Amino acid sequence: MPIFETSFTVKAALADVAAFHDDTRALKKLNPPPIVVQLHRVDPLGEGSVSEFTLWLGPLPIRWQAVHSDVGPYGFTDTQASGPLAYWVHTHSFTAVDAQTTRVHERIVYTYAPGLKGLFSRLLFGKAGLTFLFAYRAWATRRAVERVPQ
Repeated sequence: MPIFETSFTVKAALADVAAFHDDTRALKKLNPPPIVVQLHRVDPLGEGSVSEFTLWLGPLPIRWQAVHSDVGPYGFTDTQASGPLAYWVHTHSFTAVDAQTTRVHERIVYTYAPGLKGLFSRLLFGKAGLTFLFAYRAWATRRAVERVPQ
């Protein structure tokens, strides 16, 4: 099974980074244009909570349902219950570097679906696509939670 991992630091306290990810609106902020996120159901983040959404790539809809587990102050895991891949488990981990800096570590274990669906998911969720997506997510997270000095 392929594994994708990346880390970045944010100049913000761990609690602020965790609170950003707890916000049910975060998913919309974490996906780069031209992806438009349509939320159908987003439970408050908690053990067993569910997020159902569609990622729109122009006219192409990608329907996704994720179930959350291992939810705590230092991160959480979302597991694809249904969606474009055969298997997707994404773990978000937050570690305090110091009082005002947090390291975010993302780890995804995944498998492509067979057939045409798998070909499509290989294009979108291959190494290049995930690298771009998570570079954008690092930027978006910093933009959302880093404090500008006064």
